[in-house]
Formats: sequence, structure tokens, C-alpha cells
Amino acid sequence: MRELMIDRSTGRDGRTLPGARGRFSAMMLELLTGGRVEARRSSPPEDPLGDDDLHLALYLAYELHYRGLPSVRDDREWDPQILAVRHELEALFEEGLRHAISLREMEPGEVADTLREIAGPPGTDSLPSFLERQATLEQFREFLTHRSAYQLKEADPHSWVIPRLEGAAKTTVMEIQYDEYGSGDPSWMHAELFRRTMVAAGLDGTYGAHIDRLPGVTLATVNLISLFGLHRRWRGALIGHLATFEMTSTLPNRAYGNGFRRLGFDAEATRFFDEHVEADSVHEVLASDLAVEVATREPDLAADVVFGAKALALLEDRFSGALLGAWRTGASTLLEGSPVSP
Repeated sequence: MRELMIDRSTGRDGRTLPGARGRFSAMMLELLTGGRVEARRSSPPEDPLGDDDLHLALYLAYELHYRGLPSVRDDREWDPQILAVRHELEALFEEGLRHAISLREMEPGEVADTLREIAGPPGTDSLPSFLERQATLEQFREFLTHRSAYQLKEADPHSWVIPRLEGAAKTTVMEIQYDEYGSGDPSWMHAELFRRTMVAAGLDGTYGAHIDRLPGVTLATVNLISLFGLHRRWRGALIGHLATFEMTSTLPNRAYGNGFRRLGFDAEATRFFDEHVEADSVHEVLASDLAVEVATREPDLAADVVFGAKALALLEDRFSGALLGAWRTGASTLLEGSPVSP
């Protein structure tokens, strides 16, 4: 294999590939840029749920199925060796999730109450509370930088489930996603609203601009949705993730909007948060009903629905804990890389 630090190739939009962080990302970058590697079983990292190297490699592999990567040919999306390495990385990630999440047999009638229990309101010592009441502008900008990995492609990973559903479940997902994509108005797409919030905060809102600064604990939250979305066998887990995602959105986004206003930002800058308070108050009801519909139609998926919800809660708790732990000591969770300002 070539040198660990792959040269950064620049795409037509000015984006570059991130540098390697270790053996997993070096291997993936080698394959993405046209090299070959020896296939071998990879030993798990110490923390498969947040390892910087593993989750960068997995994120890059998944990005081929979204908007691609700078200077990486589109035909690499289905390259057999990339898929084989991705499969190995997914196995490490999935094993870590299964080790951390306890599950039992689940009846469809238990799903709604179980999701409500998982999606309880944030506490007074939570990340939303901190951002609402205490966060500095730099901490808010750091939060936005972290969230850009998902929010700039908001709704896309969940849309993978649409062709895998039937009947009322498909219709309900389409209703939720129609709102996510702006209800027919591109300027109201939630990803576009988030981009404008980033720009208002003095950040580069370009898709993928901050990946080289994001740690594994952040990338894992996005990789989880891609893992569920790109595998039909995980359609129940993707529904559980979507339901819990919507059920835990309204109160945090109200807090984020309040925090941003506290720092002096106007209605245009907070529109992303305010839109989620309004839209997701409806979506959370639809999503809960959706989870029950899927579990009732396919009872064997009931446990998977709960697994997806628990996986979301687990990785979000780890993400929030990392940020709060760093901020309370005056540190940052962003990795060294390109600056967060344009």
C-alpha cells in the first residue's frame, strides 16, 4: 500500500479528500484513489462506536452513495474491493452496537410505549440546555460544524427506506420527507436552512467542507443512518431511528433557537431551528404511528425498530457527552484541520 498520508485531491468544487487517520482510512483512501490493498480481516479498534479512523473510513465509503467525493470517479461507488472493505468496517461497527445495546423479543403492541420511553425529554444538564443558556458563540459554531455532517444532507439517509415499504407506511414516510425537502420550495429544504444558519454564524456552509475536523463520535451518528439505510435487512431499524429522531427534535431545536437568539442572531439565522419546532411537532406523531404500522405489518421487525431507536439514543448520548465534557474544561472536540471559517 502507498504511504499512509494520501495526497489530498481537489475536486471541481474546491473540496479535498481528508487525510488518513490510521490503517482503516488509509486503506479506504488508497482504494478511492485507484489503488489496491490486500484483503485481510481487521481487528476491532478499542472503541468501534467512536473510533476516529474507522468512522472516517466508513463515512467516505458511504459518501459514494450520496454526492460523491472530490476527484473520486463515480464508478467507484460499486467497486467490489471498496464494498468488501466497507463490509468489514460495518461488521466492526455493528458488533459494537450489538454489544452495547440489550434487546429482547418485542411485540408490535409494545413499540409505541418503548419509543416514548427512549425519546424522553432532555434533562437540565443536557447539550440543548447548555446551548440554550451558557454556550459561547465559538461553542455554538463548533456545534454547527459537528452537525453539518448530517444536516447538510438532512433527510437523504432516511429516504433509502421508501422503496422498502408498502401501503400506509410508505405514504407516511413520504409525508414527512416532503416537509424535510421544503414542501416543494427548495429555499425551505431543511438542509438549505441549515446551510444559511452556518453562513450566518460565519462558517463555511459548503457540503462536506468540515469532514476532516469531525471526530469519530460525530461521524458515527451519521454512519448509523447510512448503515441502516443502505441495507434492506435494517429497514425496521431505520424506521425506529427516524421515529425517535422526529420524537426528540422539537424541544432540543427550541432550545437551540433560544440559544442562538441569546447570542444576538435574527429570525433568518434561527429559521432552521424554528422550522423544526413547528414541523417536528407534527412529524413526531406521524413517526410514532409509522413505527407501529411497520411493526404491525411485519412483526419480526418490531425488535429492529427498537434497536434503531436505542442505537440513535446511544450514539447521541456519546456525542453530547463528548461536547459537554470538552466545553466544561475549555477545550474543543474538533480535530486539527482546515479552519471552520471561510
